[in-house]
Amino acid sequence: MKFNRGPFLPVAVACGLVFLPAAGLTAQQSSNPTAQAQPAGTQGQDADPLKRERSDKEKFAAQKAVRQELKGAYKTWLEQDVSYIISDEERKAFKNLSNDEERESFIENFWLRRNPNPDSPDNEFREEHYRRIAYANEHFAAGKPGWKTDRGHIYISFGKPDSIDSHPSGGSYQRPMEEGGGETSTFPFETWHYRYLEGVGENIDLEFVDTCQCGDYHFTIDRGEKDALLHVPGMGQTQWEEMGQAKKADRFKGGLENLGTGPMSSSQQSKQFDRIELAAKIFAPPPIKFKDLEGFISEHTLLNGPVFPFDVRTDFIKVTENTVLVPITIQLKNRDITFVTKDGVSKGVVNILGKVTTLTHKTVQTFEDTVEVEQPAELLEKSLNRQSVYWKALPLLPGLYRLDIAIKDVNNPDHIGIYGRGIDVPTYHDEKLATSTLILADQMNAVDSHSIGEGNCVIGNTKICPRVSPNAATPVSFKRNQDLNFWMQVYNLGIDETSKSNLATVTYQIIDTATNTVVFEKKLDSKDLGAHSDQLTVEKSLPMAGLQPGKYKVTIKINDTISKQEIAQSAPFVVE
Repeated sequence: MKFNRGPFLPVAVACGLVFLPAAGLTAQQSSNPTAQAQPAGTQGQDADPLKRERSDKEKFAAQKAVRQELKGAYKTWLEQDVSYIISDEERKAFKNLSNDEERESFIENFWLRRNPNPDSPDNEFREEHYRRIAYANEHFAAGKPGWKTDRGHIYISFGKPDSIDSHPSGGSYQRPMEEGGGETSTFPFETWHYRYLEGVGENIDLEFVDTCQCGDYHFTIDRGEKDALLHVPGMGQTQWEEMGQAKKADRFKGGLENLGTGPMSSSQQSKQFDRIELAAKIFAPPPIKFKDLEGFISEHTLLNGPVFPFDVRTDFIKVTENTVLVPITIQLKNRDITFVTKDGVSKGVVNILGKVTTLTHKTVQTFEDTVEVEQPAELLEKSLNRQSVYWKALPLLPGLYRLDIAIKDVNNPDHIGIYGRGIDVPTYHDEKLATSTLILADQMNAVDSHSIGEGNCVIGNTKICPRVSPNAATPVSFKRNQDLNFWMQVYNLGIDETSKSNLATVTYQIIDTATNTVVFEKKLDSKDLGAHSDQLTVEKSLPMAGLQPGKYKVTIKINDTISKQEIAQSAPFVVE
């Protein structure tokens, strides 16, 4: 595998090393008698300073200059986005690149090498990777972002375990015989089981222990670490210790695990090196499965034709400081779709093509899908007043982009719709209190454990399809017999150093915009939504029956006591 490292001459210039032209140096040598007495090799080096050997100090300065060039989004990409999946060789090569153009090319090819379907405009590996980061941040945060925790690390690298044995409160625990038997009390702990991990092995059990009881579960190869009575004399004895055949002090005579002597202790000791090897494998970057690719994702030409109307909404959800998940929601009216009836079933088919480009017209994301809408023929007329929704979430760096979308009615090929708008993906700074987009929907529900973070309109463990308005000036509408559902995430809450907890007030209001009066208000303590996390999810369902027809808005306010910051988000809606 070869990487283009670029010319190294600019590095020397950046380090402040100023060289005189060769001709000038020759003139100085001719006027300096001592220069004539130098050996030929040395004299040649003086004549061409670009070839002379640099001092150790100059070499260090050059290396430092290269490291200093790696900053901003590229530094975040290397140290956060892909820190767990990039190989040592790739990391070294990326650090040695000399300009942003080379880094952009490297990043593009980095994802291409891992794309399971190079012919597809979608990169399933990249999308799944950022989905895992978002999930880790939402579920494993503990006074630090979830991706920085050991559970987040493993989840991002290997995905969801096949099963989890969770003991969130610790407490009474009957040890299995391979851990010495007997009863004890434990700290909170979890055991993740994977049936198979490529490059690691089969039937892998990984144990995480929360010894600080603050929600920060760390990986351990010592199964005795979860024993809360380990250092309490006479308490939490193993089976052999209860029978007088071993002493508790024997547990601390060396070895990786403080399990104590038992009927299976000799076989467990022989597996200690296996546990060290396991730890080394799971924290190593996963192998690259796919061959290096020289081609690039093919460009798509947007369609032209008669107007096929549709509405588009974009939302912004933080994944890392420099990666934002951008869900794109496309809403179609069934009445605008051409249906074909066969065997008592009416079916409409719409092809969707999307492209995200930078201001310099470089394509950064493409997607294409087919949406099918089916109805029994006898119910078709009633369904024409409904809408169909397509949803796609794209990971993007902060910045300005152009989003182009084209749709085509398959049953009426001349029926075509075009959309093109600029989108400004926000930057989420680590120290600044921030929020995602505030999403309003008429349906919201939790998904089962197998669907978390996956599927249409699924964000984390919640399925919520946004209501889409024709334009920014037109609020979405709800009927009085519907529920108003709203969803929003809060980022970068302050964490108390002592308690490892957040301390903020979350207030949500329904405001009548005609009179500017608050018709509903409720306050929540941030600890009720997640005590040890710097990230919270606010989601609520409210019935519309109590509201009179008119214009309203939802406002969510966050007052962070620790960081002394406040922030609010609002979204308008209409009750019909």
